[in-house]
Amino acid sequence: MLVKDLMVPKEKLVTIDPLANIREALKVMRTNHVKSLVVERSNDHDAYGMLTFKNILYSIVASDGDIDLLRVYDLYSKPTIQLSGELDVKYAAQMMMKSSIKRILVIDNNQLQGILTMSDILEAVMAKLDK
Repeated sequence: MLVKDLMVPKEKLVTIDPLANIREALKVMRTNHVKSLVVERSNDHDAYGMLTFKNILYSIVASDGDIDLLRVYDLYSKPTIQLSGELDVKYAAQMMMKSSIKRILVIDNNQLQGILTMSDILEAVMAKLDK
């Protein structure tokens, strides 16, 4: 099975501008019931980033909860670990486990194709067990 068969396609991803403030990012996460946002590129030669609820939580604790002073670009991870949609899922899972990450961006030809999560992989494994 390939990554592209399990990933969430880019049309369903929730993205945010790197200049947005953290309060706005939290609202977007809450509205869309997600714990991570793909941070958009500022130009064609830029890399995509990832902002997670964990990034925000750590920063709130560190800055005594003053999220109005923080922007997405202050907290997000960039560049992120990326992989091709043509990669076998087992290698993606190994990469995620070795890197201790739950989400990985799927990029082909420098264009965002989607995101693969550990939950996507586990659901596929469980579906195979049910057969």
